[in-house]
Amino acid sequence: MSTPTITPSPLDRTAVQARVEAALDEFLGDKAESAAAAGLPADVVDAVRSFLFAGGKRIRPLFCVLGWYAGGGGEPTDAVLRTAAAVELFHAATLIHDDIIDDSDTRRGQPTVHRAVADRTRAARDHGAATRFGAHAALLIGDFGLVWSQELLHTAGLSAAQMAAAAPILDVMRTEVNYGQYLDLTTTGQPTHDLDRALEIIRYKTAAYTVQRPLQLGAALTGAGPEVAQALSDYGQPLGEAFQLQDDLLGVFGDPAQTGKSNIDDLREGKHTVLLALALRHATPDQRAQLDTLIGNSRLTEHEAARCRQILAATARPKVEQMIRDRWLQVQRTLAHAPFPPTAIAGLRSMADAVIARTS
Repeated sequence: MSTPTITPSPLDRTAVQARVEAALDEFLGDKAESAAAAGLPADVVDAVRSFLFAGGKRIRPLFCVLGWYAGGGGEPTDAVLRTAAAVELFHAATLIHDDIIDDSDTRRGQPTVHRAVADRTRAARDHGAATRFGAHAALLIGDFGLVWSQELLHTAGLSAAQMAAAAPILDVMRTEVNYGQYLDLTTTGQPTHDLDRALEIIRYKTAAYTVQRPLQLGAALTGAGPEVAQALSDYGQPLGEAFQLQDDLLGVFGDPAQTGKSNIDDLREGKHTVLLALALRHATPDQRAQLDTLIGNSRLTEHEAARCRQILAATARPKVEQMIRDRWLQVQRTLAHAPFPPTAIAGLRSMADAVIARTS
């Protein structure tokens, strides 16, 4: 798939990212001080901080700020940036839990939280005990992230009206992503040609909380009405789907040096992705028999994974790339008539291009 040329954006992404990271750093600094004063373990805050600052593009905070602009907001206030930072902290907590569920070894080129904790304790525990401790500790560390994301929101400095507008959007976002995680869990290891179920997982697990809800959250803080919210949904849902479709391709065909994670884990786990559903639909009987044998094999070798990639490339990859392109075009049509200020439209168009063009 040819990637679009990224449209120049009036949004200073670097500045927004820096302000979000400053808000996170300040908040976690306060958490570290309060833990030290109470004699509580420092490694909880350290783990959250290490995970947050190991990388990440801060995509969700950027969309939150773009939603603020789309609703007619001017230069975002500190309260808006702290709200965006709360969304990023929620995202980090979700990823920590996701890595436990997927039994992943790396994230952003670094050991996942449960692996890092387990590795630190191996001198005092046998392998199995250290592994269990790592998973249990990471589960709680992720929970801290969830609780703290809510606290960061409530201490962001929003007005009562803004909090009232934000709450239902955040409630829906949290519920959606957990349903998405559950749907993903119940289908892992049992991939089929059911394309509708694969798309349902995408919509709940990724599309809503990556693009659509952060945008609507930012707009809600301006007091924007339902017309703006609907237009942001019309933009956010297809772009969020495109984001995950691209992520599924990177999860199989991407370079681990760029993506920061394995390109064999999804194959070993048997993730019910759109890529795999399409492959099972369009494979020859021999190709399908090979996929049925190889996909979901926890001991899948690199050689066998290469064979899976050959079949996926022949049967499904071009179709997924076309689905990404179709959703990008849908986004462009929405922006052509969206009731947003010109600056917001330019920023949203640039972000859509960047999402489609990403390689990590």
